[in-house]
Amino acid sequence: MIDSSDSSRRKGAGNTGEAGLEEARLRQQAIGVKLRHVFDEVVNEPVPDEFLDILKRADAKASDGGA
Repeated sequence: MIDSSDSSRRKGAGNTGEAGLEEARLRQQAIGVKLRHVFDEVVNEPVPDEFLDILKRADAKASDGGA
């Protein structure tokens, strides 16, 4: 025979599990928002001229057939 207190503990544990999942989802969303904010700042930074020159030279070599 199943003890009713045992049954109620299981239900409580299920609710705790669901609350834990919801908390984890909220944490993941918060982390995602912060990461997007940081990476948006990086994406909007200008590309240094030296790096653009390197890319232009690499494109020129690739188009000439010499990798």
